[in-house]
Formats: sequence, C-alpha cells, structure tokens
Amino acid sequence: MSSLMTNASAMTALQTLSATNKALAETQSRISTGYRVATAEDNAAYWSIATTMRSDNMALSAVEDALGLGAATLDTMYTAMDSTVDLVNEIKAKLVAARQPGVDRGKIQEEITALQDNLRSIADSAVFNGENWLSVDSSDAAYNATKSVVGSFSRQGGAITIEKIDIDITRTELYDDADQSGILDKAQANGNTVATINIAALTDSAADLTTLEGMISDVDDALGEITDAATSLGAAKRRVELQREFISALTDALDRGIGQLVDADMNAESTRLQALQVQQQLGIQALSIANSSSQNILSLFR
Repeated sequence: MSSLMTNASAMTALQTLSATNKALAETQSRISTGYRVATAEDNAAYWSIATTMRSDNMALSAVEDALGLGAATLDTMYTAMDSTVDLVNEIKAKLVAARQPGVDRGKIQEEITALQDNLRSIADSAVFNGENWLSVDSSDAAYNATKSVVGSFSRQGGAITIEKIDIDITRTELYDDADQSGILDKAQANGNTVATINIAALTDSAADLTTLEGMISDVDDALGEITDAATSLGAAKRRVELQREFISALTDALDRGIGQLVDADMNAESTRLQALQVQQQLGIQALSIANSSSQNILSLFR
C-alpha cells in the first residue's frame, strides 16, 4: 500500500544507514587509535584487565631501572675488589721477597706502604650513588649491613609482592673505621693487619724471620677472604643481570598480552572500512529512492 503518512521503505533504509554509520564510526575510531578496546564502554572486562596489566608493567619498568642501578653499584664494588686482589698479591710477593736474608727490608717496606695507601684509596673511591660497601663506618646511624636491590614485582590474587635481592656487605668490607673489623684493617690469626704491616725493623734473626712468616700467612689469609668477597659480589652481580634480562623479557610478554586483548587488527579493520563505505553509499542511495516514492504518488493525480 502506498501511503503519504508512513514511508516504511524510508524508515527501513534510514535504520540501515544509521547502523552502517555507527559501525563506520567505530571502525574509524579503531583505525585512528589502534585499539579495539579503547575505553570500558568497548569491553569492560578486557579494558579492566588491560588497565591493571599496564599498571603492573609500569611497576616492572621501575624494577628494571632499579636492577640497572643495583647492577652498576655491584659492578663498581666488584671492580674495586678485583683491583684489591692484585694489590694484596703484590704485598704478599714483597713479603716473600723480604724473607731472603740480607735484603733491604726498609726499601721493601716503602713499596709495601705505597701499596697499602693504594688499597685504602681504592676502597674509599668505590662509591656509586652514595654507596660504598668496601670502606664503611659501622657506628654511623645510617649504616646497614644488608643492602637490598629490588628484584621483581608480582601480583597474585590481587596481592602485590615485591621481591628483593639482599647482599651482606659484612663479607665485602675492607675497612671499618668504627671497630677495624674489615678484611684489611683487622688482625688475622697471627695478629698482623694487612693495612699496617711494617717490616722495616725486622732483621735476619730467627724470631724476626718467624714474625715475617706470620705476616705472610696473615696476608695470605686476608687474600683468601678478599677472594671470597669478590666471588660473592660476582655472583650477586650475575644474579642481578639475569633478573634484569628476565624482567625485560617479562615486560615484552605483558605488552604482547595486552595487545592481544585490546589492539585492533589493522588488516581486518581496513577491509571492514572499505566494505562499510560501500554500504554507506548504497544506504544513502536506498534512502533517496525510498524518499522519492512520495513524488510517485503525486504523479497519480496529474
């Protein structure tokens, strides 16, 4: 039935065109933003998950930065400790050379004193970001024997956990100005201290040679402790580096997971855009044809 009051064809065409325009606007938004789920309105569940994962990813990025800082600190301490091993080895070699009867122990002591000064200088210079784990003052109120590096961030059942990598610096201290309990400023088994050993007054007497042998033994003991400390720092450094690599890979994995939830498939969206543009043109044409039906009714009365 043809009616002037109700144009059913135009209504149908208009509804179809409106639906096409809405789908076209949605597709254009996805192409513009790159997101299939840009707001909670698009998909509340996916948007909520993605938002939480993005927040956690930012926290992981902060952890990665903290691990980088920790790695740099450990590298500084390890480098200084490695140099210390070389200098203590030289002191040990000088003492062994001084065991030879008739040598000028005063001259050898001058060399040992220079090495002792270098040891102190290295320990005092091993500073990164205000941290020094080799030369300390345990009586300082800010002193803490355990240094921590943020190692990871995780969320389980809504609960957040921050893991730390702890380093006991009592094993790495070369000097402690408070109580001389560092490896180099403490008395070893025979009562000798690497930092203060002095052979200038020693003679070739049996007692003095025994004292010299005790010095050699004590320096060797200190060298063993320094080697252990360097090993500990090296192991901690490697652990931090491995954790940093893992956090970097985990961050990338989370980014991919978020993308799977909310990113738009640009290939599919571009194909859909072209189809909707054609549908829009056809819808406009259909609406135009439906609207012209009233003019056809007018021709009946001519």
